[in-house]
Amino acid sequence: MQRDTGQRSTPLYPLRDDARSISRTSLPGNPLAPSAARRFVRAALADWTNLGLLATCAFCRGSGGTAGCPPGNHSTDRLADDAVLIVNELVTNAVVHAGTTVELLCRLEESADSEPAALVIEVSDHHPVRAVRNEPHDADRSGTPEYGRGLHLVGALAERWGITYHAALKTVWARLPVDGWDTCPLPGAEPALQRGLRAAEILAPAPRRTVREDQDWVSRGALSFLAEASDLLAGQLDEDMVAALAAQLLVPRLADWCAIWLDGESGRSGWGTSGAAGLAPRLARVWHGDESRMEKLREALEKEPPLLPDTPGNGPVPIPWPRDGEPGAGEGSAVAFRLVAGGRGLGTLLVARQGLARVPDEVTALIEDFARRVALAISAARQYTRQATISKVLQRGLLPGKVGEIPGVDRFLVYEPSDDGVAGGDFYDIFPAGSGGRWCFMLGDVQGSGPEAAVVTGLARPWLRLLAREGYQVGEVLDRLNGLLLDDAMEAAEAAALMVAAAGGQDVPEGPQARFLSLLYGELVRSPQGGVRCTLASAGHPLPLLLRPDGRVLTAAHPQVLLGVIDDVAYQSQTFDLEPGDTLLCVTDGVTERRSGPRMFDDSDGLERVLAGCAGLTAQGVAERIRQAVYEFGETPPGDDLALLVLQAQ
Repeated sequence: MQRDTGQRSTPLYPLRDDARSISRTSLPGNPLAPSAARRFVRAALADWTNLGLLATCAFCRGSGGTAGCPPGNHSTDRLADDAVLIVNELVTNAVVHAGTTVELLCRLEESADSEPAALVIEVSDHHPVRAVRNEPHDADRSGTPEYGRGLHLVGALAERWGITYHAALKTVWARLPVDGWDTCPLPGAEPALQRGLRAAEILAPAPRRTVREDQDWVSRGALSFLAEASDLLAGQLDEDMVAALAAQLLVPRLADWCAIWLDGESGRSGWGTSGAAGLAPRLARVWHGDESRMEKLREALEKEPPLLPDTPGNGPVPIPWPRDGEPGAGEGSAVAFRLVAGGRGLGTLLVARQGLARVPDEVTALIEDFARRVALAISAARQYTRQATISKVLQRGLLPGKVGEIPGVDRFLVYEPSDDGVAGGDFYDIFPAGSGGRWCFMLGDVQGSGPEAAVVTGLARPWLRLLAREGYQVGEVLDRLNGLLLDDAMEAAEAAALMVAAAGGQDVPEGPQARFLSLLYGELVRSPQGGVRCTLASAGHPLPLLLRPDGRVLTAAHPQVLLGVIDDVAYQSQTFDLEPGDTLLCVTDGVTERRSGPRMFDDSDGLERVLAGCAGLTAQGVAERIRQAVYEFGETPPGDDLALLVLQAQ
């Protein structure tokens, strides 16, 4: 094992000229960073394999590519598993102990005379609060510090690893030889299980630290902890589910029973006191190896949460539990840990073991590492919940609370954001536009998704309503909306330029977000002879389709340029009659560009064919038929916002 603490001003290894063999990303210093890092590493290795930069194994080459390895057995799969374990530990260390933005770099190195080809992983943080945690609670008698279990894992899996310090940067790097993965295990082997046991053995406490009379318990408990707990906990976006999983991982591996309290969002003024709002910690989970004793244990714990000293950190605190006359009384011991992430207390973890006068030190050290991961998962779940709540509130404000009912027109709308209700780029509206029985409708799609798209949606829909009610015609409305978007983008660019100038050209912020959007906008006026007259225009949007009662399908508009792209454009509209029984279908690209492998839903006029089979259906029937066809087109759920509007003349 190599530990490099020298000052360097050059890369740890020479960079190849081929940029395809280098992947880098920047991760925020928050609990979501480890999971993002794991996904990034797997994606980089998959890309390099597809590009031929990572060779396949000898078994696959010998079969001429016809046999292949079973899932999980392939050499690149095994390399990816080790790389993911390493990057998870390094990024978790950086987030917990530095709390800054984390830079992650992966690169492939060509083989040289003295060294084989290798995958190099570098994890850097800026202005760290303290060095990487690599000393445990004690050291051996020789005075040589023992590296923490996480870095034991890195040292065992990597050919070499080290730490390099710069003036304002600390980099922990690891080098994994690629050539060692050239041969896959024979078919029928269980590589995933073997790799899991290998990692668990590395993470298990050192034999010299094991309490002889409890060795079997400690070893079994350590086998399933840090190697798998991070992945299990990081995938949860609900804090109660995190608490439930954490409790079931602890019992019976390392404890006979455990309990988890969660603080309120406002935090607490002291470990043993209520929060600023007077809210006591909530007992989120109680778990006992004997389920028949769980309810009595919960009742006892709810009466009096453990009182921990008013000090930061998540170290073990002995608790006088159990007491005489209470469940679990007798010989035993309990220890509590504060759940802390980013310097903020999130809750308390209490574990108890019967038959022991005290919980062994190596067990408390292992649970302390585990508690840190639980805290990170709870913090990530709370952050997701806050963002999702804000986004849902924003979504309700961006879209109309009620879709207008147009006299003489049956209408039906399908709107499904791709990200569980998070504000996306699609928007819609139906509203009356002043006197004369004019009704306007719109279906739009802002470039991108998330907050940036929501900003444009929040501008476009009110602007369209205002312009329509001012009496502008369809083409004029699009002209003026295009100008407003361009003016807004220009103001954003000028603000960014001023920020760059004020910073002296340093720390240049990201450029202004493009304000592009596609839009289908039209107005309807009821005709005295029956049906309605429709005037509409499409700006970079999937063209609307007109379904006649006899099953004929016609395109109802001409393609025009996106809004917010160029200034010198005059948008044109088309006018036609919707006779009784005619149906107008308007969709966003979440419908037309729905993918199944390389194919899209609207390839070879796929949408027209499905619509042609909807003759005779109501507006709702047409919408549901199209939606069903979109879902059935691919094996996975749609990855984009899905919106479609059906208008049928009566």
